[in-house]
Amino acid sequence: MPYGSTEELPDSVKDNLPPHALEIYKEAFNSAWEEYEDKSKRRGNESREEVAHKVAWSAVKKGYEKDADGIWRESENY
Repeated sequence: MPYGSTEELPDSVKDNLPPHALEIYKEAFNSAWEEYEDKSKRRGNESREEVAHKVAWSAVKKGYEKDADGIWRESENY
């Protein structure tokens, strides 16, 4: 179930990430969704969707981090 827009992302994502991070999440999710279609490429019993969400969060964390108040901000190293 690739996402066509950031508006389609789960509320837990939309309610926490800034706009640019939402785009990163969507693109990473969609890419992983395609890459991990074959179950043999996934670890254990993880579903395709679980893997895609993990990849998407990992992509966001490369450029964003939570500040002391728990708000996602662009990383200084990004």
